[in-house]
Amino acid sequence: MPADHAPTRPLPTSGGAGTRPLPATPPVLPPAPSGAPYQPVAPAPAAPYPPGGPYPAGASYPPAPRRPPAVEAVGPSTASRVVAAVVAVLAVASAWLVWRFFVDTYAGQMLERAAFDGAVTGQGELWAVAEPVLDTVSVAFVVGGLGAAMGIALLRRRWGLAVQVAFLVVGANVTTQLVKHSLLGREELIGGWQWENSLPSGHTTVAGSVAAALLLVVPRAARPLVAVLGGAYTAATGISTLVGQWHRPSDVVAAVLVVLAWAALVCAFTPRSALDPGARSSPGSTVMAVLLLLGAGAAGVAAALALRATPATWDTTAAQEVTAYAGGVAGVLAVTAAAFAVLLLVRQSTARPDARPVRR
Repeated sequence: MPADHAPTRPLPTSGGAGTRPLPATPPVLPPAPSGAPYQPVAPAPAAPYPPGGPYPAGASYPPAPRRPPAVEAVGPSTASRVVAAVVAVLAVASAWLVWRFFVDTYAGQMLERAAFDGAVTGQGELWAVAEPVLDTVSVAFVVGGLGAAMGIALLRRRWGLAVQVAFLVVGANVTTQLVKHSLLGREELIGGWQWENSLPSGHTTVAGSVAAALLLVVPRAARPLVAVLGGAYTAATGISTLVGQWHRPSDVVAAVLVVLAWAALVCAFTPRSALDPGARSSPGSTVMAVLLLLGAGAAGVAAALALRATPATWDTTAAQEVTAYAGGVAGVLAVTAAAFAVLLLVRQSTARPDARPVRR
């Protein structure tokens, strides 16, 4: 009988006489050393195989790869919402402080009187540039700007964001009119210079609210550029009202702060539908915000020096009045740049989803 065949012997089968092979005998294990009990050798544990192979012979089923923990976007982080709310409160407080000093004190009214009179210098040439800027601000501009912002949000399928910008534009402009005509007044403290309360500036609020709305709705990568352009347009509108002697510097500054307060407030209540899916940190936005803040700091220093050089009396020279006027312009630039820098950072942080593990 060949050695490679199992031994056979006659076994009854269903079909009659015949043979079939016996089961293979198990291998004989070597005897244990004399005097020692036999210890069976445990099989070696299976080695972990990398996902995708290669797998050694005998590994018929590769191990299943480990799944990362599931995460779910639940809206902006609590910290970003709190920061946005704090920014809104600080903007409101700053606007009140501006009114309290420049409108409700003798020294503040004197400084703004000097800045107002200084706008006469070079007014003819500057008005040729300022007038077209102010002519664009109208009810149609507000409706068109708000419609464009909401349209962008709807095209991006950000339904909650469309509601946010509507609250921003309407809320900021209604607030400005209420504050100007009902909530705050202007007492005549310096004599001989009658003027009704004009704080905050309506034109600046319109321009700033539309610019802020566009900043909120555009894609994440475009927001640094929109922040710069929107801030520049807002500042140009505010300065144009100074050139035409429509407003004083404090009116423009307060209007920018009203816009910032409303924009930060709506960011604090950002819904899930207004988030940027998959958003990460935005170094470009941080760099742009830092540059805007540096510019705001430089303009703020210039404004402070100009106001310090202006006496709070009627006895001001033409040069001192021009200095006060330039200081007012610098103050508008400083506050506008800082406001849009802060708003850029607030929007980027509240638009980033706060991913949390999903419990199963």
